[in-house]
Amino acid sequence: MSIKFIKWIMFVIVAAGNFMAMLDSTSVNLALYPMSIDLNVTMGQIQWVMIAYMLVLTVFLPFFGKLGDIFPKNKLYSIGFLIFGLGAYLNTTAESFNLLIAFRCLEAIGASIMLSNAQAVIAMIFKGIRRGKALGLNGCIVAIGGMTGPALGGILIHNFNWQAVFFPCVPVAAAGAYFAYGMLPKRVNTDIKNFKFDYKGFLYFTISLFALLLAISEGHTWGWNSLRIIILGAISLIFGGLFYFRDHKINYPLINFSMFKIKPFTFGNLAVMTSYMAMYTNSILLPFFLQDILKYNPLLTGLLILPYSITLSVTAPISGRLSGKYGSRYLTVAGPIVYCIALLLFTLYDKNVSAWQIIFASGLMGIGNGLFQSPSNNAIITSVDVHELGIASGILALSRNMGNILGVAVTITLFETFKNLFLNNGKLYQTAFLYSYRVTMCFGILFGITCLAFAYYAYRNNGTAQN
Repeated sequence: MSIKFIKWIMFVIVAAGNFMAMLDSTSVNLALYPMSIDLNVTMGQIQWVMIAYMLVLTVFLPFFGKLGDIFPKNKLYSIGFLIFGLGAYLNTTAESFNLLIAFRCLEAIGASIMLSNAQAVIAMIFKGIRRGKALGLNGCIVAIGGMTGPALGGILIHNFNWQAVFFPCVPVAAAGAYFAYGMLPKRVNTDIKNFKFDYKGFLYFTISLFALLLAISEGHTWGWNSLRIIILGAISLIFGGLFYFRDHKINYPLINFSMFKIKPFTFGNLAVMTSYMAMYTNSILLPFFLQDILKYNPLLTGLLILPYSITLSVTAPISGRLSGKYGSRYLTVAGPIVYCIALLLFTLYDKNVSAWQIIFASGLMGIGNGLFQSPSNNAIITSVDVHELGIASGILALSRNMGNILGVAVTITLFETFKNLFLNNGKLYQTAFLYSYRVTMCFGILFGITCLAFAYYAYRNNGTAQN
């Protein structure tokens, strides 16, 4: 086999882990209701099946990214597959709500290992134009995994039961662990004999980030002015400050803050985060719009979401290849413009909208995201030194997940607030839903414009390819 072919096999192994990790995070969406019935818990409680997974996955991203700089990628990625597969299998055996949450947390640890190191592995094995193409494909696969999860979940639940949403992960994880151990790079960027890890700093960071994400996730439920949210905010600030000052004092920090002096890295990550906030504004509310207003069944709803994934899968590798050759500047500006136009279209839709109009706007969203994500990922990863690829990959994954969580929390809060406001003013439910849906989409456009500003500033001097 040629070296080129072997490299693309490595890419498939890495991408499979990314795809399954994101697919699993969203495929349970449509399983929450049957889970709540089967396990005899409320819908408020069953939301923790998703929240716990995303919290654990996100909190550990920088930690596992750091480990990726000192341990062989083949062993670390293989362990990630095994833990993920074990957690997925145990989910199917859970007979109580508490056990299901515990197994989801285990599964999330495996997913965090894979997501935090994927970009670094790809950056190690590809250079120049091929690196841009590979990073673009990977970003595409991550997004497709997240967006096709509800469709796959709907099909599996319709034909089997809620446990079925976890079964596809088990054989893929087993095969992934075997091939990852045998084929992924074994070399490391840092001498493990000289490695020192800041365990106290990691504890500070974990407590701070967990408190922040928990507050963001539950703020719309508990109330943003509630005592619990205020306490969580104080904990996040205190431990975040302790982490920041400690990492500036020691010579082996968990996160090298000097990386944030690199403009494409810092503002590129902010652009990625706000882009996901814009994407999730629509992806969270569109299924409700299709089912609650248009009265489509879950299967048809899932199928109408697929055009986003299809156009994204076509656009992302092309834009990734172009960014490797010509740079990221123009593509990262074009992407937000396109998906802001798509969000604008969604603000015009009502109960008389046709399926083809939904398909067109969803497809346009996929094109915009595909134009943006691949070049942005390429520019962020290539802006740091090779010995920091692991932690840079972890921070990039953290930015994506922060965007996901913020997008969900802000969208639900805005939508529920405006819907209740319109209902209290005497509007009928359908009218209140449509008004609040449109206003919330306008905030999505605002997030997209913010992403555009960050991307323009981050890459305005990045007109040429980076190798």
